[in-house]
Amino acid sequence: MVTCGTSFIQKISWQKYRSSHKIEENYSSIPMNNLQQILTFVTAAQHAGFARAARELGQSASTVAKSIARLEEGLGVKLFYRTTRQVSLTPDGQNLFAHCQRILAEVESLEAMAAGVRGEPEGTLRIDMPLSYGKRMVLPVLAALQTRHPKLSIDARLSDRYSDIILDGLDAVIRIGELSDSGLVARRFDQQQLVVCGSPDYFMRKGLPESPYALEHHECLLFRVPTSGRDRPWEFTVDGVKLRTDPRSRFRLGDGEALIDAAIAGLGLIQVPDYMAVDAVADGRLKEVLEIFRPSALPISVVYPSARMLPPRVRVLIDALVSNGTPGGKTGTDLFSRRRLLPLHCGPIKPC
Repeated sequence: MVTCGTSFIQKISWQKYRSSHKIEENYSSIPMNNLQQILTFVTAAQHAGFARAARELGQSASTVAKSIARLEEGLGVKLFYRTTRQVSLTPDGQNLFAHCQRILAEVESLEAMAAGVRGEPEGTLRIDMPLSYGKRMVLPVLAALQTRHPKLSIDARLSDRYSDIILDGLDAVIRIGELSDSGLVARRFDQQQLVVCGSPDYFMRKGLPESPYALEHHECLLFRVPTSGRDRPWEFTVDGVKLRTDPRSRFRLGDGEALIDAAIAGLGLIQVPDYMAVDAVADGRLKEVLEIFRPSALPISVVYPSARMLPPRVRVLIDALVSNGTPGGKTGTDLFSRRRLLPLHCGPIKPC
């Protein structure tokens, strides 16, 4: 872990960073006889408060505030907006925070190599992931990693909100869908396939839909997106053309697991990601329909700030996710069978 004292590695890292990055001139004036001010600034930015940063650093809140004030004075810029309840980064503070994150990551990697533990993951792996996919598919991988690497700690955040990997101080995030060109590095390792399912009891009463257009004669259970309050449209591919539709519904839920339970109870049809329905399909509580009208699968990627000087803790995460990923081209029973294997171990999976 990075410490606050001066070290040969820290001096090398700072000189190396200044010579290889175009940092604004006022940032390069930061006194680097030690990393105390940088660590204090980063911790305060991550916690959005001086008091919480002080508790983590084992200092008083006034000491943290004075350290930040000295840093601002030395740079000639304001780094935080301050109110009586919280602090938040200014645009200059956000810019410096992004630089500092990369500096500290390089320092940690260089110190690990100097200590002779290159390649051995240690420290805290901070990762953010979507709620349902994270619970079902990623947490088992993280548990296996921590068992395999006793020096590794995990800080896993499960949320469907969009996290800023730099401002939130994260090592990696899991993203579902096509990615924008953000300057971050992404590695695809899995895919999300939407499937339409219902219970055997429901199909005995209502029959099987033969196409997406037949859904108007069925009960459809909709997922209301918590972050927007809107119903998620259903998606299909019909004759090679993408189709988005808003089925008629008398039943809406804002929780994916509850949606599965409602379908098992025979209340209607659902369209959910394959990994959510896999167990219920495998044991016969749900049956997939409209398989030939599935929409294109969405890529699932692990995103991280930089491939340069990648910390070992991030490297082993990427390797584990890739080794467990579902390649494209799986359909129907093959895809569901593969999904059932994923949480059981963290090693390479032979093709079905």
